[in-house]
Amino acid sequence: MLDGKYSDDVGRQLHSAVAEALLLAGWMSYDSGLHGIAQRYLIQALRMTQAAGDRLLGGSILSAMSHQATFLGRYQDAATLARAAYTGPGPALGPTMAAQFRAMEARALARLGDERGCDLALVEAERKLSQRTADSDPPYIAYFDEVELAAEIGHCFRDLGRSVEATERGAGSVFGDGLNNRSDFFATMVHAEAYINQGEIGRGFDIALSALRLG
Repeated sequence: MLDGKYSDDVGRQLHSAVAEALLLAGWMSYDSGLHGIAQRYLIQALRMTQAAGDRLLGGSILSAMSHQATFLGRYQDAATLARAAYTGPGPALGPTMAAQFRAMEARALARLGDERGCDLALVEAERKLSQRTADSDPPYIAYFDEVELAAEIGHCFRDLGRSVEATERGAGSVFGDGLNNRSDFFATMVHAEAYINQGEIGRGFDIALSALRLG
């Protein structure tokens, strides 16, 4: 890329492709607990989207940074990053991406104890997701569907101490198809913790064991 000769359009496509690869590397580093390396990948990915003029992909990277910030306990930063993801793309933002960004904001607000703000963000996420169509968003956000949103809602309600709602809304948060074990593991553990927080220790324990069997 540094020495090649290509048109502006091809250059933008190349920068976007590199940004997607860096985003994937960031997620892999995050999942491996290498958070400093993950942050460097994500920052570099964001720079690539700026060079490409790809504000939608830039929003997805900001959303990933928000997810990591919540995990690391930087909740206010996480909320700010999620809002930047939502506002950055402007009118190009599709409903699926908007729903995912609002869900990330809700996750951060739940950890901050902002119950009203979290509820408003989740309502908006559900409203946006209901508006999606087959071609309303880029292919890389197609994974985010009703099951994924249910998992995010379960996380939020657990963090707000609303364990009954966490189990009710989280009931539809598991794919169970063997193809989404990572997502299913986290959603199932949230479900288990919500039951334990209600005093249903045995049921929570059984659900946690089922999560461990996912590998």
